[in-house]
Amino acid sequence: MGHPYAPAELQLPGYVPLQLSQGQILAPYLGASLLLVLVIWLVSGKCRGLSKTDRLLMCWWEFTGLTHIIIEGTFVFAPGFFRKENPNFFNELWKEYSKGDSRYVARDTATLTVEAITAVLEGPASLLAVYAIATHKSYSHILQIAVCLGQLYGCLVYFITAYLDGFNFWETYEKPIL
Repeated sequence: MGHPYAPAELQLPGYVPLQLSQGQILAPYLGASLLLVLVIWLVSGKCRGLSKTDRLLMCWWEFTGLTHIIIEGTFVFAPGFFRKENPNFFNELWKEYSKGDSRYVARDTATLTVEAITAVLEGPASLLAVYAIATHKSYSHILQIAVCLGQLYGCLVYFITAYLDGFNFWETYEKPIL
């Protein structure tokens, strides 16, 4: 059986087609994300001395931290997600996500490395930022800057390696001119 990823000659032995629709993947993700952001917003309202900006930052860091740990962590630690006969939600999410960038389904080493760093270091650091903001820790701002710089580094590696590889995993889209 073929697969929906680019390039078409990409070898994915044991590939099992996607079983959930985009809506079935997106709805629970958005619902859970909104619920968790709402919880942080409400809980942060009980913390003394926090501005609305601080509370919004806490919501952002919670959202991004859990996304890094849970979503990207499952990619890093579940290498055979595209082969699962009885896939879970995360296997299906990564099969769908890989349609936009097949480096994920191909387990490209640069992409895997960036995602591992993000899941293992930046995710927990983002959640630490939530705590640091809530408790007015002196390291709050430097921690947020460090995580942002890590994210910037990851984005640069991600896009530079895409460019150096010739964008051969975005076949269904117009290739960028650089």
